[in-house]
Amino acid sequence: MTERETEQRSYYPAMLEVSDRPCLVVGGGPVAARKARGLIECGASVTVIAPSLSDDMEALTSLLHSVERRPYRVGDASGYRLVVTATGVPDVDGAVFTDGETAGVWVNSADDPAHCSLILPAVHRDGAVTVSVSTGGLSPALASWLRDELAAWCGEGLGTLGQLLAEGRERLRQAGARSDSVDWAGMLEGPLPELVRSGDMDGARAIVTAATGSSPSEPPR
Repeated sequence: MTERETEQRSYYPAMLEVSDRPCLVVGGGPVAARKARGLIECGASVTVIAPSLSDDMEALTSLLHSVERRPYRVGDASGYRLVVTATGVPDVDGAVFTDGETAGVWVNSADDPAHCSLILPAVHRDGAVTVSVSTGGLSPALASWLRDELAAWCGEGLGTLGQLLAEGRERLRQAGARSDSVDWAGMLEGPLPELVRSGDMDGARAIVTAATGSSPSEPPR
């Protein structure tokens, strides 16, 4: 193992806005297709470079910005905001990473933390709410297991709950009140989440409205 592979690093977590931004996926297999699909679902403009495409990738071609059916060439990574390489060929994935470093482009290399400037967490989505887990590249299996455990614990309705709270924040903003004038944690520790899970939206909305609709107006700092 190289020093880069054995060194324990801390990663800075972030949510990337990739909508309409050019992203590149290198590789045409099922893993590359899964990575491309995730980018497409977030609105990215995705180009795929691969000599051949698996059935999974072929099924995505109508949703891709472009497909270049050829091997990766040195320098291809430049010009993109984000690159994911999933060829399974260490020399190719390493070349993509090197190009990304040279061009200042974030690169994720599937199952190869040593050639990543960006690692992808295991993700559970419910509406606009995203729950993600990372093990710093140590064990994708552990990250996926923890993601599933958290998703089961949270249950359904996270996206709806988030939307209700957003409505409350907007009500405060329009009233000129600060967001921290409400005890959000106390509200979430009460019956609100269970009301959303059970589908009692009237009851859930009443709680949020009571907490945010009568908040004293206070000029923002």
